Amino acid sequence: MNSILKIENLSKTYYSLKGEVKAIDNFSLNVNDGDYISIIGSSGCGKSTILNILSFLDKDYDGNINFRDNNVKVGYMLQEDSLFDWLTVYENAILGLKVKHILTKQNIQYVKKLLSKYGLKDFMNKYPKSLSGGMRQRVALIRTLAVKPDILLLDEPFSALDYQTRLKVSDDVYRIIKEEGKTVIMVTHDIAEAISMSDKVVVLSKRPCKIKNIYEILLTNKSTPINNRKAKEFTYYYDLLWRDLDEMVS
Repeated sequence: MNSILKIENLSKTYYSLKGEVKAIDNFSLNVNDGDYISIIGSSGCGKSTILNILSFLDKDYDGNINFRDNNVKVGYMLQEDSLFDWLTVYENAILGLKVKHILTKQNIQYVKKLLSKYGLKDFMNKYPKSLSGGMRQRVALIRTLAVKPDILLLDEPFSALDYQTRLKVSDDVYRIIKEEGKTVIMVTHDIAEAISMSDKVVVLSKRPCKIKNIYEILLTNKSTPINNRKAKEFTYYYDLLWRDLDEMVS
């Protein structure tokens, strides 16, 4: 597979009047086209900081981040859906296009196609308060997809949802991402979520975070996240990841 992103020796240090704190130490990762990679680790170890750097929100770091070319676009979906209650579903979905000044006829048609394709056609002119949690997440994802990113960064995208909704939405989001052919780097605290959705899971050490292990997830009859939790290899991977994380806590 072709590499779309190479991260080499990424390090990040925060400076304050009290001194310096190293958050990331020598993080290197190769990301291929179509990869779905999850990053897990203890709270505060630096997972979200990595996403902030990859999305260009944080430019103060050491190391090299090399995208395949200058045309690679990155989309960032945060923990909360961050929909504006005074805008309609359609207006929320095209917000990124407005901000980037690319609200063309072609891009508008693309957004409408996504809303229709993924069950939101009848809600385009309604407001977010009339949507379920899962539908709100779909709108947030479509808003991110509207600018046609090559790589999606997902920061705990289901953490605000209850367990049952979380399972259903993870299936919805996974299906959309695969159908649209996107490459994904997702941060999550949920081991089961990481295994059921990912091709690879990166386990980070405690701060300053380094890569402790990278696991390639090979499941029999791999399909949707809900069905993947029933795969015979699921428990094996869960135990591996749990032991890695447990060692860092103990």
